[in-house]
Amino acid sequence: MWFLRRMLRIPWTAKKTNERVLNEANKRSLVRTIRKRQATFLGHVMRRGKLEHLVTTGKFEGKRSRGTQREKIMDGLATWLGTGKVLDTLTAVKDGYLWRDMIANAYKQGT
Repeated sequence: MWFLRRMLRIPWTAKKTNERVLNEANKRSLVRTIRKRQATFLGHVMRRGKLEHLVTTGKFEGKRSRGTQREKIMDGLATWLGTGKVLDTLTAVKDGYLWRDMIANAYKQGT
């Protein structure tokens, strides 16, 4: 969002929400394109089953950092695709036709 705010010359003191900035820029399709590319990359990585697969689905040892946790890519894709759960998304990746249909439907809906 920082690049849109900078392009539109919106100061940080304006306290505009990200949604409002997107509406001003009429770049809502940018977010959809990013989500679609994330989903196709995830499908590619999960079907290969190599190191990237472990990094995407693995967990790190130790304590969590303080404060509000960052949104994970998997959580964002699960809500965008409408599966609701990360586990359902990971099982859908295994079936290539189902995965492509889910991505196409989510992209057409424009969420």
